[in-house]
Amino acid sequence: MLLASAVVVWEWLNEHGRWRPYSPAVSHHIEAVVRAGPRAGGSVVLGQVDSRLAPYIIDLQSMNQFRQDTGTLRPVRRNYYDPSSAPGKGVVWEWENDNGSWTPYDMEVGITIQHAYEKQHPWIDLTSIGFSYVIDFSTMGQINRQTQRQRRVRRRLDLIYPMVTGTLPKTQSWPASPGSATSPPAPPCSCPQCVLVMSVKAAVVNGSHGPLQPTATRKNVPPSGMVKLPPPPGPGAKPLDSTGTIRGPVKTAPSQTIRRQASGTPAGATAGSPASPPGANSKTGRVALATLNRTNLQRLAIAQSRVLIASGVPTVPVKNLNGSSPVNPALAGITGILMSAAGLPVCLTRPPKLVLHPPPVSKSEIKSIPGVSNTSRKTTKKQARKGKTPEEVLKKYLQKVRHPPEEDCTICMERLTAPSGYKGPQPTVKPDLVGKLSRCGHIYHIYCLVAMYNNGNKDGSLQCPTCKTIYGVKTGTQPPGKMEYHLIPHSLPGHPDCKTIRIIYSIPPGIQGPEHPNPGKSFSARGFPRHCYLPDSEKGRKVLKLLLVAWDRRLIFAIGTSSTTGESDTVIWNEVHHKTEFGSNLTGHGYPDANYLDNVLAELAAQGISEDSTAQEKD
Repeated sequence: MLLASAVVVWEWLNEHGRWRPYSPAVSHHIEAVVRAGPRAGGSVVLGQVDSRLAPYIIDLQSMNQFRQDTGTLRPVRRNYYDPSSAPGKGVVWEWENDNGSWTPYDMEVGITIQHAYEKQHPWIDLTSIGFSYVIDFSTMGQINRQTQRQRRVRRRLDLIYPMVTGTLPKTQSWPASPGSATSPPAPPCSCPQCVLVMSVKAAVVNGSHGPLQPTATRKNVPPSGMVKLPPPPGPGAKPLDSTGTIRGPVKTAPSQTIRRQASGTPAGATAGSPASPPGANSKTGRVALATLNRTNLQRLAIAQSRVLIASGVPTVPVKNLNGSSPVNPALAGITGILMSAAGLPVCLTRPPKLVLHPPPVSKSEIKSIPGVSNTSRKTTKKQARKGKTPEEVLKKYLQKVRHPPEEDCTICMERLTAPSGYKGPQPTVKPDLVGKLSRCGHIYHIYCLVAMYNNGNKDGSLQCPTCKTIYGVKTGTQPPGKMEYHLIPHSLPGHPDCKTIRIIYSIPPGIQGPEHPNPGKSFSARGFPRHCYLPDSEKGRKVLKLLLVAWDRRLIFAIGTSSTTGESDTVIWNEVHHKTEFGSNLTGHGYPDANYLDNVLAELAAQGISEDSTAQEKD
């Protein structure tokens, strides 16, 4: 045992052998269940705190994360870190994917980066901890030492991870309290779910042949999408398969799930359970369950489904429970009982369906959008701006500073009172000249700003490397294509009172230009035409008008490496998120999403596109 104070971070092991941290909110939720001890049931439903983790539960007895719709198991651990490190301060370091989303670093990497940041180092080389990257704090970028590719990084504040003080175990275990094995058992929970689970465990261990009487029932019809279990069969009903097996597409057999999830703890002998007699073991439990006849099994399934649904227990989507599959919904309920006996509070349901597109729409039903001219927009190849040198462009945005302050230029990291430390192609300005950006007031070597401009899009705009303020009109490198937009007579989930704006992007494959990563090389364009959706509300039309400006400025797409397929030299989204699911939100790219319109307006503003931009385009 160790006497110390620490922050607790719960982590899961991915397929690459890296321990990935759960978010602070999820770690707090898991820690609360751990501290509740056996009374909490020994499992954690992650969807209760983060809807994106709805398919996952953690079995604290085996320290595994269980994905309910596929049966996938991954180890989890309860790890301890110094309270003065990043997780103890609520600091999260993240890197940007190709699709514009942010991914947190492994906890050890984030702690290393934060330590260098607090020491005010200009950069940190991660080679010493096994990663071929350099983090440059002046540009907030990650540089691949082998390919020289750069990605943005960010530092944000989140909740502080849960703190523990006193005696800390060297290894993770459950129950968490050291004396729980010898202390008197806590009184059992009296909620319908726990009463049912304890009753099922007692029936399994004792081999009861009598029907289980649920403590709570629900007379009304279960919610849409739930598995409706049939009543007990009458005379002439077909018996179960003589082998006693469940045939069908369920990937993890119930008995296998119990053996893996409750290894070391018998399914019928959960700690603190008053219904578990001394000496009970998993083999006895399996034999006893096999002695139940079909009528009693179905009654158990009906009771389990009704009580768990009524008590609000998270549901488990199981694929192909009906249709061409021979799996009987009643057997699905039995699977739920077995999982509950292993300490997993779940109820089986049919999985929601992915709805990417609306119902078919005829040409006569497609309408133009009031207040928006035309129904399509094309972009062509970039037209080079002539007649202005980089020095002439920057002159519009800069004020010369005759007496520079005793500070560093955050581009070259040399003192402003000294010449620029830039070592690339030589600009025509003197290396010791210093300028201040007119709107944000940040000061740099003019020499460095000219070099930065030459390495960019050279479109007459400049973006402050410190605060990201945009000077001029920022444009991108989107390849040529077509954007179509119109109204369709269907409503999006969460927007029942209006029609839907459908946007169709079409970009063909082609050859990269001088502004692209690999000029002269071909690029692919996967997944086109891409269909996207907005509600036909006042704010939805506002977003559409700004998306049209972003399209004209070539900021919707770029050419790079896909974060989903890993393919390089392909068309990818460029920092402005779109909704590509029409009638569902299974991937996070659909509706309902109450914050989406506000979020995309903020993303467009970060690209220099606001309501003022529409007036500029008209001018």
